Amino acid sequence: MFSDKEEFKQAFTSKIETELGKTIETATEFDSYRALGALVKDKISENWLNTDQRYKENKTKQVYYFSMEFLMGRLLGNNLLNMKLLSLVDEGLQDLGLSLSNLEEEENDPGLGNGGLGRLAACFLDSLASLELAGHGYGMRYKYGMFDQHIIDGQQVELPDYWLSKDFIWEVRRPEDSIDVKFGGYVYSDKDSGGNLKFQYKDYEQVRAVPYDVPVVGYNNETVNTLRLWSAEPTVEDTLAKAETENEFGHFLNHKRSLESISEFLYPDDSNEEGKRLRLKQEYFLVSAGVQSVIRAFEALELPWSSFPDQAALHINDTHPALVIPELMRILMDEKGIGWEDAWDITQSSVSYTNHTTLSEALESWPVDMVRSLLPRIFMIIDEINERFCQELWRTYPGEFDRIADLAIVADGQVKMAHLSIVGSHSVNGVARLHTEILKKREMKRFYDTFPERFNNKTNGITHRRWLMHANEPLSSAITEAIGDKWVEQPKLLTNLLDKKDDLAFLDQLDDIKQQNKQDLAKWVHQTQGITVDPNSIFDVHIKRLHGYKRQLLNALHIMHLYNELKSNPAMDMVPRTFFFGAKAASGYHFAKKVIQLINRIAHVINNDRDVNDTIKVVFLPNYSVSIAEKVIPASNVSEQISTASKEASGTGNMKFMMNGALTVGTMDGANVEIHELVGDDNIYTFGLSSDEVLGYYRHGGYSSKQIYDQDERVRHTLDQLIHYSPFSKGETHFQDIYDALVHHNDEYFVLKDFADYLLAQKRVSQDFQKKRQWNLKSLVNIAQSGKFSSDRTIQEYATDIWKVQKIRTLK
Repeated sequence: MFSDKEEFKQAFTSKIETELGKTIETATEFDSYRALGALVKDKISENWLNTDQRYKENKTKQVYYFSMEFLMGRLLGNNLLNMKLLSLVDEGLQDLGLSLSNLEEEENDPGLGNGGLGRLAACFLDSLASLELAGHGYGMRYKYGMFDQHIIDGQQVELPDYWLSKDFIWEVRRPEDSIDVKFGGYVYSDKDSGGNLKFQYKDYEQVRAVPYDVPVVGYNNETVNTLRLWSAEPTVEDTLAKAETENEFGHFLNHKRSLESISEFLYPDDSNEEGKRLRLKQEYFLVSAGVQSVIRAFEALELPWSSFPDQAALHINDTHPALVIPELMRILMDEKGIGWEDAWDITQSSVSYTNHTTLSEALESWPVDMVRSLLPRIFMIIDEINERFCQELWRTYPGEFDRIADLAIVADGQVKMAHLSIVGSHSVNGVARLHTEILKKREMKRFYDTFPERFNNKTNGITHRRWLMHANEPLSSAITEAIGDKWVEQPKLLTNLLDKKDDLAFLDQLDDIKQQNKQDLAKWVHQTQGITVDPNSIFDVHIKRLHGYKRQLLNALHIMHLYNELKSNPAMDMVPRTFFFGAKAASGYHFAKKVIQLINRIAHVINNDRDVNDTIKVVFLPNYSVSIAEKVIPASNVSEQISTASKEASGTGNMKFMMNGALTVGTMDGANVEIHELVGDDNIYTFGLSSDEVLGYYRHGGYSSKQIYDQDERVRHTLDQLIHYSPFSKGETHFQDIYDALVHHNDEYFVLKDFADYLLAQKRVSQDFQKKRQWNLKSLVNIAQSGKFSSDRTIQEYATDIWKVQKIRTLK
């Protein structure tokens, strides 16, 4: 491709001239981005083809990771980093009067995910390729992402996130690999000449799944795996035939539009029947296209069906792709003529499942009538799986009707997707040790009692390449200078930084890097938000999906309390602090949107009050994304991980902040527990109820939020400001619902119960931050211990324990 800076400059200039018909001087920054992307993609494509051929020649077992979300982030910088071309290209562009960071800004964040689930999937793909493991992602090519968040009059307003408004230069459309997916109609059975039962489909709706492939580049190797994204497109024949049958050509456009809607939006509103059907359609569309694609690849190997589990590992990322199980059964039985017992053995041996939640509302279920009408053959197979499973349970637990009803896949008019995922898989894993124990001992105890060998833990991880090496290059370089570069491919070696605990010069260097990152963020915030923030203040950051259990509300109430203290005692000594929030609330989640409105109201009051705004500032960053996180996390001093204990399965934001030297303020929830074990009491700020205490309250009662409101004057004063005349309410009722949830509806997520302890933890933060050397040492310990949370470690555990795949060395 190019081996030095001069060769790159020549190749880049030529690319602009030959592909765009422009010169360096006349090209726009987007032109330059496209040219650079095309140049990089040329090299990727060669390795991509070679990787695919190598897998086929070696008949390598491959992982197919099914997920409704892949929150990839921008790919230009990440690809250059993994190809070890980042510095060379950066310097070459500077010589040409261009900025690589400016060109990266020209790339839209792909709107393929929402939060932690999708970002985890993206990190996993990066690690699979970097570890030279044959693993690919199967997802949806959404035309519009979650939504484009605007804040108008302090309130969230959702606009379409048309991320494809600019060319997504990394994708390759593969119409030759298209697959047809069928919905609706009815199924009838007959027998073939050999007396075997056959199932036929009639009057179904057919949609074509067209794959768009995106290369996933491994670090410092020649492995390039694939993220395959499916787009729903009507088949011309089916659409025209439908219009002709109905004698109404105008139906052509309506039919075309209804089919394309399957891949139009990430998480369509499912608060009504139509929205529910669309979401179920999305899930089956992804699953059917993906499984058929896997089957097609396997058949090209010309191996017996019994060897399918030795060639393909199908992984379900949460329950959204649970229909992998009946769809694989359908193809094996109906299309390949395999009997039930053999097909079931193949399916269970091939499929594995990751559970991501203990929240009951997040455990998917679908009405039986909807599944039956939309997916008639799939429902027949699910019903048979359920019948056979219940019979097996009856033999094991005769007479235990309650147990069997509790474990059934189909019950109370619902198809329970988590139950289907567990029964149809050979492995079920949680994503942090605490989470897995809660699944085993409480939430899924009866399943664990039935299948103890299937349950295991795989604590989440993040790719240190994007979140440290690319997002925070100065820190990455300082680490390499201090301990050598072996940590890059073996992140656990970051523990060698502990040898620098007494190196005052290195601790000062960490502080200088953090301070420069804070200055850069302050400049960006001023440019984009018009808010001036003090880089010498504590940068306290809470960026994640907005949900009641993640308790952005607790943080907001604490800020209100600090404001009240300052207003009542202007002379008090308070360490300046800047609070950053970034979060989207689901469009139908009224309470979460009210919290966003409250945060923005707090920001407006404080940022415009000269009595306090030298001490406190509040910044809400609209349209939070991977790219924004890459700016904010390296500049953070404090990481807010304050979910209600037992509710956060793991978290990955906590790991990204830790790796960049921020200190966690957190409950003993999810992976915070494991972070605490690694860094010790002195290097994390824990507070609040334990998971056992929370679960005990849920089970046995005994909590009264009204009692806390009555007894704690700080709580009462702060909450009263939500509904009585104050700078925050202005005498209006905007926040009555928040007040009622906390006081009159007994505070589901224990915000008031943990309030006092949270204030104490925050006071310890303020005290410790003033002791600069000690704070820098705490930061060092967090960075040094963060290597455990590399997704390389997580993926190696999946590969060894669950998928049974091994590294195939790149041919040099």
